[in-house]
Amino acid sequence: MVKVVLVGTNATSLKGHKTGLWLEELASPYYLFVEKDYEVIVASPAGGPIPIDEASLGEYFFTDPAKRFMHDATAVGKLGHSIKLSDVDLESVDGIFFAGGHGAVVDFVGTPDVKNAIESMYKSGKVVAAVCHGVVCLTDCVQEDGTTPLIKGKTVAGFSNTEEDVVQLTALVPFSLEDKLKELGGKYEKVDDWNPKVCVDQKLVTGQNPQSSEVTAKAMIELLE
Repeated sequence: MVKVVLVGTNATSLKGHKTGLWLEELASPYYLFVEKDYEVIVASPAGGPIPIDEASLGEYFFTDPAKRFMHDATAVGKLGHSIKLSDVDLESVDGIFFAGGHGAVVDFVGTPDVKNAIESMYKSGKVVAAVCHGVVCLTDCVQEDGTTPLIKGKTVAGFSNTEEDVVQLTALVPFSLEDKLKELGGKYEKVDDWNPKVCVDQKLVTGQNPQSSEVTAKAMIELLE
């Protein structure tokens, strides 16, 4: 059986702004993986509850998979009792997927367990995927030489500057994700705001925004099949 890890944030606040997981970005991949009969582990940097950004439950953003998730006792249970990432046996895992929400910019960076998990999985030839602000998890990671950024020379997507401006949180995030990906040598690609975009470069899969969660998960599945 294919085993995958879905990683969400534990952060509830970004410099005083209430935040958390953008539910669609975990819910859509979750059901796509479940429908493939994958074993799905829901994890987080600290373990325990993964908070949901209330804005992701708003009418326009509360997608069918997100609604299904909130009425699914098993799924909600996994979200409320997530496994600590460092406790996951990564050797038994085939792929890892980092969901976004602005909480990700708080605890997906500067967190050794996140960095170690990604570098270990990538080095082992496993699939590493991330979407929207979840892509921030890649910015600390390096290649096997210990210095070259993991994404250098790789085609990547992630939340764009114009999308950050629209949600009016540019002043609160620690850095522009788009600019950081370019600065680290990534070949950054994007489409118009709020449209699906996924980049696949070998075993690295990245999506631009919440609208990209499904295509990002499907691209990961293609690599796992």
